[in-house]
Amino acid sequence: MRTTGDRGAVSIEVAILAPAFIALIVLAGVAGRSAVAAEALDTAAHDAARAASISRDAATARKEARAAADKQLDWQGLNCVGTPRLSYGGTVAGRPTSFDAAFRSPVGQDASVTVRIACTVSFQDMKLTALPGMTLTNEVSASFTSPLDRYRSRG
Repeated sequence: MRTTGDRGAVSIEVAILAPAFIALIVLAGVAGRSAVAAEALDTAAHDAARAASISRDAATARKEARAAADKQLDWQGLNCVGTPRLSYGGTVAGRPTSFDAAFRSPVGQDASVTVRIACTVSFQDMKLTALPGMTLTNEVSASFTSPLDRYRSRG
């Protein structure tokens, strides 16, 4: 009977490679959750911008944009840390301007509104101890621009 020097080598290989495999699985979970959050925010930004663009004045547009974004994020099941943050912008005749100025532009002039949504996604429920120094949150954002109807009155 011959003995070889490879005895116990599999145990050592598993002990060395197991943490790397666990870290890879955790990273895949983080990347997946971030991708799902980005897709949900993209859809919510689209709905919010569209809801804002069909409103007649800026105050109503902000309220409708928030409602559309919240409804879409609830439907998608995205749980942000805190309330998702919305910011608004606009363009008139192709030049950047404020959200309110886009709604004050004269009928017949090209104008659009942009809604940007930012959300902090949490990874605290994942076991990130395999990756020391790994952040427990990730900031994800999306924006969408929707044109105002050229021939509809604005307030």
